Formats: sequence, structure tokens, C-alpha cells
Amino acid sequence: MFGSKIDLFNKEWLDVVFAKKNKAYGAYELRKQNGANTTKALFLASAAFILLFLLPKILTLVQGQMPEEVIEKQVEVVVAPPPPVDPETPPPPPVEPPPPKVDQIKFPPPIVKPDNQVRDEEPPQIEQLKAADPGQKTIEGDPGADIVVVGPVGEGPKQAAVVEDTKVYDFVSIETQPGFPGGMDKFYAYLNKAIRYPPMAQENNIQGKVFLSFVVEKDGRLTDIKVERKLGGGTDEEAVRVLKGSPKWTPGIQNGKPVRVKYNIPISFTLSN
Repeated sequence: MFGSKIDLFNKEWLDVVFAKKNKAYGAYELRKQNGANTTKALFLASAAFILLFLLPKILTLVQGQMPEEVIEKQVEVVVAPPPPVDPETPPPPPVEPPPPKVDQIKFPPPIVKPDNQVRDEEPPQIEQLKAADPGQKTIEGDPGADIVVVGPVGEGPKQAAVVEDTKVYDFVSIETQPGFPGGMDKFYAYLNKAIRYPPMAQENNIQGKVFLSFVVEKDGRLTDIKVERKLGGGTDEEAVRVLKGSPKWTPGIQNGKPVRVKYNIPISFTLSN
């Protein structure tokens, strides 16, 4: 009747479907208005999408045409009260008056006198010239003025700052090398008497030398004691302990003054049969 292709949205097909049926039922009206409703819904959705897409630009244009609100800045002026007067604060020093005028006599023009009135006078001495104060014009001084000392008061001669030499010199580059009082034989005798062989080293038969370095200070003390080559078994700690308890050495001398000198020394640990 309708051909090989059936259009479900065609009104003729809709009448066939609802033939001999109650067309006042809601389904018939819905199917009949389906096309118009679909078109209307598509149009409304497209309009809403376009409106949402263009809304930020529309708001920007509207805000650009509106006059900007001028915000008046209010500056608050705070008047601070004057600081309180501290009775312990001394008042400012009074203004010194200008120095009084000193009598000055301008060089008078030379007066030519006859030979019989000329007297031979001795030339002025150096001390007299020091007290003379010739000026460019004659000024009468004030004999009743106060004496004012002009110029700052001196602080006297200043001593040059003494720079202490804290450099650590090498043992071989020093003029007078440091040493133990009485010589190195006395130092090794002190070591033999003071060293206590560690029990751990005795049990493990540890023997050998511990190489140490230290600094002989200007007053002969031994500082900055370090173990350069270890032996183990408690011998390193024992060697450091003995050096810390050593008597003061004779300091090294450089340019006639005591200086700090670095010293290297081995300490032997030997077990007797």
C-alpha cells in the first residue's frame, strides 16, 4: 500500500496503526506531534548552547560600556603627640659665642726720616715674630670678652694595631724548631713511662707504630692532635691521651717571635717477651 519503504513518521502510517482505535488516547497525539516537538526541542537546545557560548563575551562588552566607579582614597592623618620630656636626658650644649676679636695692626706705609733721626735697632727675634699677628686691616679687640678655645681637642698619639700571627708553620720551614724540654730522649722517656698498653692490643698481639700530628702553640701547649695512621686495638686512643698530658714544649721561633708549628711524630707499641 505504501511501497517497500515504510515511513513511521508519515501521517498515513499513523492512521493505519491507530485504525479502529481510540485516537483520543494520548499516544496518538504524541506520535502526531512528534516531528514538531523534535524540531522545537532541537531549536531550543541550539539556542541555549549558543547563548551559553556567547555569554562571557556579552558580559565583557556590557561591562566595558559601563562607567568605572571611582574609588576615593581616604588618607588618615595621625598627629602624634610630642615625645615626653625625660628628666635624665641632658639638655643640648649651649651655643658657643664667636671668638673675641684680636688686636691687629695693618702694615703701615714706610716713613722716610732724615739720617740724624734714624736709629740702628736690632732685628726682631724669632720668638717675637711668632707672637706678631699682622692683619689686612686694623681691628680693635674686646678686652672684656671671654676666652674661647677654637679647634677640637686632640686625643693624643694613637698606637698602631697589633696583628697577631695565627699562621701554622711547617716543621721544616721554621727558623728555630720546637722541642721537648731536655731533648727528644726525655720525650721518649716520658712516653715509655706514661703509656699503658691497651688490653685489647695485648690479647690480639697488636704491635706497630701510630703516626700522629699536632700543633705546638706559642706557649708550648700541644693542640689539634690527630691520628694520621691508625694501628687499632685501643693504641690510637692511648697515643692521643698521652700527648694531651704531655708537658709544655719549647715553642718554635720565626723572625724572633714564637709561632705555631705543626709537628709529626710516630709512637711505637711493642710487646716484650
